[in-house]
Amino acid sequence: MADAPAGILVLNQIAASGLARLPAARYTVGKDVADPVAILVRSADLHAMAIPASVRAIARAGAGTNNIPVAAMSARGVPVFNAPGANANAVKELVLAGMLMAARHLAGALRFTAALDAAAPGLEKAVEDGKKAFAGFELAGKDLGIVGLGKVGSGVADAAIKLGMNVIGYDPEITVDAAWSLPSQVRRAASVDEVLKHAHFVSLHVPLLPATRHLVGAQNLPLMRKGAVLLNFSREGIVDDAAAVAALDAGRLGHYVCDFPNATVHGHPKVTALPHLGASTHEAEENCAVMVVEQLRDFLDHGNIVNAVNFPAVSMARESGWRVAIANANVPNMLGQISTAMANAGLNIHNMVNKSRGEMAYTLVDVDSPVPASVLAAIAAIGGVLSVRGLPASA
Repeated sequence: MADAPAGILVLNQIAASGLARLPAARYTVGKDVADPVAILVRSADLHAMAIPASVRAIARAGAGTNNIPVAAMSARGVPVFNAPGANANAVKELVLAGMLMAARHLAGALRFTAALDAAAPGLEKAVEDGKKAFAGFELAGKDLGIVGLGKVGSGVADAAIKLGMNVIGYDPEITVDAAWSLPSQVRRAASVDEVLKHAHFVSLHVPLLPATRHLVGAQNLPLMRKGAVLLNFSREGIVDDAAAVAALDAGRLGHYVCDFPNATVHGHPKVTALPHLGASTHEAEENCAVMVVEQLRDFLDHGNIVNAVNFPAVSMARESGWRVAIANANVPNMLGQISTAMANAGLNIHNMVNKSRGEMAYTLVDVDSPVPASVLAAIAAIGGVLSVRGLPASA
């Protein structure tokens, strides 16, 4: 008798093109699923939610995972997947729009024209007289500083160079792949402060972590060129908004463009605050949904891990009919204990891969015969093992 479909709880609107990749024969997908094996989410806050013990994975259709209790999930051996880069083009284009809005004073110009009385005499003269207040400058030849050179940051750099801008970038955590994709014209900075000192525009593209909270604030805003433009399409909290408003009022900062309206910046004439539009395109929503669902299904069916924020990347092609997936603390002799538990049950290991990331380790083991529940229980009882799953080839 076939197993009942596994439940996947969906907490936000997820693009249908992504959900379609979860076949109904294997998965029940919905907002009222009991005992789900996984959770699909976008913006819903899981910190206050009692996440069921049945949950084996959480997948966010987006890049940031601040709305998910990642540390608590790690302690349970539950990977948290995201979709890095899936919305990169959407954010990149919005950053370019933000630079143009600030350089050409478009927000103020739109407010000016909206307030005009089209029926009043002298409309043309009012337009000609009023436009003088919105004279701007061009992007070509200006210096753009980028903090964070991942998918979005490198995309912004490439687009800015094509517009004739000079780019200086800083990212102490840059990956090899990101470095290869970065345009060669980008000048490397040694610190955030160096970027702030040299740029007419500064765009921030870093995750919100304790180390990046108020990365730009009262301590370094005075370093910026007089009249410079600061852009934050990353996360609220990366910029100390109160310090940014003070810099605007003092005439040090020329304009602040962000994707996070709040009471501090609301209504300020030199602030353009957009309603969190960074990934709000049909293309980005579909890209994120498809990417994260594919990753989630690969994990549920085969134990493979791609783009989990709290687990190492581990993928292994299936070469036998039975697989065991084990999440454990990164401690000595774990592989020896796992191998012993299997050997004691007469299981022959066909293939094995083990990787670690910080305090977390993950192991996939393919064996040549069915794995009894007693063996899974024996592995689960090993000190430091967080979760164990048996994955038959029919999965």
